[in-house]
Amino acid sequence: MTDSPTSPDEHAITTEAHEVPVSALTPDAVTGGDILVEVMRAAGVEVAFGVISIHNLPLVEAVDRELRFVPVRHEAAAINAADGYARATGGIGVAITSTGTGAGNAAGAMLEALTAQSPVLHVTGNINAELIGEGKGAYHEVPRQLAMLQSVSSHAMRIETARQPRAVLTDALRLLRTAPTGPVSVDWPIDLQYTADPEAQNKIDERDPQPRAGARRDLERAAAVLQEARRPLIWAGGGARRVGPTLVALAEAWGAGVLTGANGRGSIPEDHPLCIGNFAADEALADLLADADCLLTIGSHLRGNETRNFELPLPATHVQIDVDPDALGRNYPVSVGLHADARVVVPALLEALGEAEIPGTDDDWGARVAQAAAAARKSHRKDIGAYAQICDSLRKRLPRRSPIVRDVSIPGSSWGNRLLAVFDPTDNLYAAGGGIGQGLAMAIGAAVGRPDQPVLAMIGDGGLAVHLGELAVLAAERPDVVVVLFNDGGYGVLRNMQTAAHRPQRAVDLHTPDFERLAESFGLKHRHVASAEDFDKALKKALKKGGPSILEIDVTALRPRPADLVPPAEVP
Repeated sequence: MTDSPTSPDEHAITTEAHEVPVSALTPDAVTGGDILVEVMRAAGVEVAFGVISIHNLPLVEAVDRELRFVPVRHEAAAINAADGYARATGGIGVAITSTGTGAGNAAGAMLEALTAQSPVLHVTGNINAELIGEGKGAYHEVPRQLAMLQSVSSHAMRIETARQPRAVLTDALRLLRTAPTGPVSVDWPIDLQYTADPEAQNKIDERDPQPRAGARRDLERAAAVLQEARRPLIWAGGGARRVGPTLVALAEAWGAGVLTGANGRGSIPEDHPLCIGNFAADEALADLLADADCLLTIGSHLRGNETRNFELPLPATHVQIDVDPDALGRNYPVSVGLHADARVVVPALLEALGEAEIPGTDDDWGARVAQAAAAARKSHRKDIGAYAQICDSLRKRLPRRSPIVRDVSIPGSSWGNRLLAVFDPTDNLYAAGGGIGQGLAMAIGAAVGRPDQPVLAMIGDGGLAVHLGELAVLAAERPDVVVVLFNDGGYGVLRNMQTAAHRPQRAVDLHTPDFERLAESFGLKHRHVASAEDFDKALKKALKKGGPSILEIDVTALRPRPADLVPPAEVP
């Protein structure tokens, strides 16, 4: 820079690497942000979540001007909120972060979206295109950012010229709509955000993705196997979430009891007489599983935590549907594997059963399914003490279609993932990857996407502490979220594991804030309760008033006391 006089438009802001004239940062013309808005509108998305930065400014400004931008306090929360929005709406969630540390902050939450196969569009800034990979120390520069994004995304791509944004974003949307879904990252250098002209974009491929139908021969073989079953079961995983009413129709036509993984809950309403739910590994199901003569697995990888680390006995006759060919027979042998999208195959199987003369199920099979499901629920209720009444209050007070968000906590991971009934897959939101602290942002995203229903957020004190800053978003945006805060003063599961192993408690007891005063500082409603009866009254009042509120449960005061939950973790 020189000390000679300059016009106001020539003044520059300085980064560690280069100077950018103000005139380049505040153009009168449209920017790449307008292209992002156009693409979002085409996808039916009206909201983006994110953290504003000098490396995403034109994107955020355009979204905030034309649509809705929700400013969260941490980049991981931006992804979590977009993830919650996607799951609760059944559509696409959008998150905007900055380059370098900002994109790195988002990585853990991207792994959650990847595990849950959530269609999240993650748009992150970068330094000027010509500086990427040069190692000159540009502000917010990070080596191998695209490689990092590829490791935590289903797909990651970079915009390399000012003519590419519309084509790259359109390709990202196509990938987000193509099963198996998952988060897609777009790396967008800051200079190309400013210079991208909506009127000078490369031609785009407008073809819609077509779901994979699978081989006709495999479908015929699968139908033949199903037609012979007398005691059938269905296991509905995350890939069954988008099948819709056809899944219920297949269960009814086939007479099959329906097990679900945690990610498949709501694929069949959990008050349906054929729904067993997320209880496959429960001892009450042992005889039913032993006597079942056919299992149809829909979009589930039969993960270790749901199958006693792959030791759960399942029927030898096994038909598996999955869009991932490597998943077929990976954890359990299959009689017939269908490499296809369940949205196509399930209706085809239903049609085949309807056209065939099938023997039908054993006369008592439906009753046995219902009895086993009831026994599993009854057994689970015995161990959770006062939580049983709290669970009943939640289901009684919440509208039938309220989204239910469960962060990693003892209540959320145990009875919240099993006993607290959900009736549609878009109401089932939980930490599929097992990461703590994601629930509040997911609940905010769900509430923004579904403003017609109150959203429940089940969170522990340790989980809430991870992202306390998002309480500011809760206060500012005022979504209809009831945070049920289970406070036991630490990491309860790990504390129980140490106690069960007769080891001293280490690193599990936390110094927690006074949540009532903290809520007051944000202008949030708070109620402290110490019994199931008081909780029911507080919940009723919170739902009647609407808006955000925090119901803090003193877990140590609950009576009857819940049994200590000790997960079946393998310790060598």
